[in-house]
Amino acid sequence: MMARAYSLAFALLFLLTLGGCQSLEQISIDYLKPAELSFPPRLRKVAIVNNMSDEPDNKLIVDKGQVKEDEMGVAMAYANGDPKIATESLADHLAQQNYFDEVMICDSALRANDRFPRETTLSPDEVNHLTKELGVDFLISIENLQVKARKSVEYLMGYDMYRGVIDAKVYPTLRIYLPNRTRPMNTLQLQDSVYWDNYGSSPDQAYARLIPDKEMLQQASDFAGTIPVNYLVPMWQKTSRILYNGGSVPMRDAAVYAREDNWDKAYPLWKEVYDESKSAKKKMRAAYNIAVYYEMKDSLTTAEEWAAKAQQLALKVEGKHIDKATATRIDDVPNYLLISQYVADLKERNAQLPKVKLQMSRFNNDF
Repeated sequence: MMARAYSLAFALLFLLTLGGCQSLEQISIDYLKPAELSFPPRLRKVAIVNNMSDEPDNKLIVDKGQVKEDEMGVAMAYANGDPKIATESLADHLAQQNYFDEVMICDSALRANDRFPRETTLSPDEVNHLTKELGVDFLISIENLQVKARKSVEYLMGYDMYRGVIDAKVYPTLRIYLPNRTRPMNTLQLQDSVYWDNYGSSPDQAYARLIPDKEMLQQASDFAGTIPVNYLVPMWQKTSRILYNGGSVPMRDAAVYAREDNWDKAYPLWKEVYDESKSAKKKMRAAYNIAVYYEMKDSLTTAEEWAAKAQQLALKVEGKHIDKATATRIDDVPNYLLISQYVADLKERNAQLPKVKLQMSRFNNDF
């Protein structure tokens, strides 16, 4: 199998334990996250170019070594990825985002006649020739693609079986070229990880069931084409928010409206609780939910203001000495910590908003 790994321990705890809550519930929210790079609106047509040497002499993982039943066997290899596959993958995934008017591909190796692998930037003449020939405004060139693969097998004592794993680190290098410039506009040296695993009753069987090396390199090269996309174009990101849904009839009724995506009916109920309740805890919950309401309405500044109110109320309710080390369930995590994390998320979104607006200005929409 193939998957990406993320070290978000707190978020994982959050998602795993949220289902057992009685006064909290989880909702999903999508928002636009800006790309690392910003392109002027005039750059509307792009060509993805393969500028790597055609290097067939990869040394694949062929020797796993001697593996004893109580030890882990490990083999390591470095290899060049397949630039043609990576070029096609990048072009395909970039086109799916519908950010540029046109995404073309030039996947024939410009360095196909090189006798030795090398990394060489495109010359200004090559850039001018390619942009004119392809009818595009600029080029994104794949210039290097390295794969570091680690193959291992381990004994799973509790299951009396062996697990074989291939962990691959993928390192694509890209450059962005504009015509009539002497140097590349940007250079991206990226990395990400991908893995495959399988199981067997013996070390040899676990190894034998792993993906073949050639196919692994092909899939790793395809994966490499996905890595640069969020650096190049804004991407929709899905995340989770919590809502307080208990404590009073208006809070429970508002939660029903929120589940039905009827936020305009939920809001006045939360506002009623905030305005009329004498309980700081109830006001805290209502203020937090109102912040989520304004985030759903894309009023991020107002959302941050209400989240800050909820944060101050939480501090008043729970005091200054908040022990997060004892929390094992979401119910046990202090409200102050949950709300403070939300305040930080909103601050980050607010900081990103000017960049989002700049990057989406080519569509003349308000964000």
